[in-house]
Amino acid sequence: MPPADEPTATITPYRDGPLLVRGDFRLVDTDGNEIDPGRKTVALCRCGKSGIKPFCDGTHKRSGFSAGSAPSRPRPAAELHSGTDD
Repeated sequence: MPPADEPTATITPYRDGPLLVRGDFRLVDTDGNEIDPGRKTVALCRCGKSGIKPFCDGTHKRSGFSAGSAPSRPRPAAELHSGTDD
């Protein structure tokens, strides 16, 4: 169970669609500035084509975006980042 001061949220990847984030969460940009989503449930873009990034605007439906609702298997951290700056 997370400490009381940490946000708790669930993130659900929708097949061929956004990531749905529900619960108590903080959304920040790359500089650490908080982005106010204005609600407790948000859809985050996965296709990269939304006009209101980081939020989903439904563009994935027209762009042919395809992604499963879950990875086929979790990838080890070593595969995600090699630790080199090539």
